Order: sequence, then C-alpha cells, then structure tokens
Amino acid sequence: MKITYPLLLINFKTYTEALGNKGLNLAKIAEKIAMEYNVCIAVAPQFVDIKTIAENVSIPIFAQHVDSYEPGAYTGHITPESIKEAGAHGTLLNHSERRLRLDEIEASLNRCKEINLICCICAGNEKIAKALSILNPDIIAIEPPELIGTGISVSKAKPEIVKNSVESIKKINPNVHVLCGAGITNASDISKAIELGSEGVLIASGIVKSKNPEDLLRQFAKVLSI
Repeated sequence: MKITYPLLLINFKTYTEALGNKGLNLAKIAEKIAMEYNVCIAVAPQFVDIKTIAENVSIPIFAQHVDSYEPGAYTGHITPESIKEAGAHGTLLNHSERRLRLDEIEASLNRCKEINLICCICAGNEKIAKALSILNPDIIAIEPPELIGTGISVSKAKPEIVKNSVESIKKINPNVHVLCGAGITNASDISKAIELGSEGVLIASGIVKSKNPEDLLRQFAKVLSI
C-alpha cells in the first residue's frame, strides 16, 4: 500500500482506549477520514491487533517495533516477516519508550529493507536525526522525549528543533521524509509543523485518548488536505 505525504501516523501505544475492538473502531474512523479528505492516515496498533485491523481497513498499518532477528529459534522476538505476514506495511523503530542502540537500529532497518517494510525511526533531537539520516530510512520522526504526552507541542514549544532537524536531514539525505511528534493536540500544532518543513506528524495520546477522535481527526485532515 502506497504511503503519501503529508502523513498522519497514529501510534496506539498500549492504551486500553485502542485495544482490541476499540483499536479496530479507531482504525475504521481513521480510514473514513482518510477517504473523506484524500489524505494519508496510518495507524500503529498493538501487535496482537495488527492482523485484525489489516483485514478490516484499507489504510497503511505500522507495527510499533520490530527486532532484527531472522525467523528461527528466537523466542519472544518480533521478526519483520511476522508483522508483514500479519498485514503491516511498516514499523516504528527507536521510539523514546522503546529505545535502541544505533547498531540495533541499523540491523533492524536493514532487515526491513530486505522484505520491503517501511521504517519510521524516531529521533529525540537533531544530533540523533542527523546520524539516522545516514542509514537511509524511509521516515525520521522528530520527537523530543520531554514533550511526549504533555499536550505541549514540539512545533510550538521548540520549533527550532523541527526546523533545524528537517534542514539537517535533507542536507544529508533528501530522500528521507520527516515527521514531527510530541505533544500534538490540535490542528494549529499540525499547521505549524508543516510550516516548519515537516511532512506530517506522529501522534498518540492526542488522538487515542481524545473524547471525540473522529472530530479531531477531521480537523487534522482539513489542515493536511490544503
């Protein structure tokens, strides 16, 4: 499934509000809004829900993490093959809540490339983003960890991080798409992120824990469709 930009990527994390049928319902809402506004909305559900959601919606599905192991005797690990078989089109890597060493990121990224899985690698600052861009991932998401889940958007609180990171990444590797995340809660946060050079946003609690995610997603989609 083709991913286009600007991209709105929703991380379900392990919130109960997005578990099981609730996660499926949220994915269906995302699909509805994506079709209504002709924008690309992707979701990253919990591992156990990937297959069910992939079978019931026609939007891109990401895993929240993947290991670099090949299929074999590796109990408890998540292989790229397993998430692709379940219906995922890509994966997150190195989220601040699931950090990896640079060599681990590179190994997992290379395994994903082998089977054509898209990788969105998270970076907490410009320095890390520059290092990651050399690895040639599909997407880098700028997410200062201190702002994640605070409701204080990086695009407004620390716009220089977004702007400088975008410029640094594109200078090293213009093929990498750049998202921003952390604290995104309203349409103006997204508008500001796009203005700073971001090609979309990575969002979690702002949508998942919203009292009216459909209304909020519609507001976001309006901004992204302009």
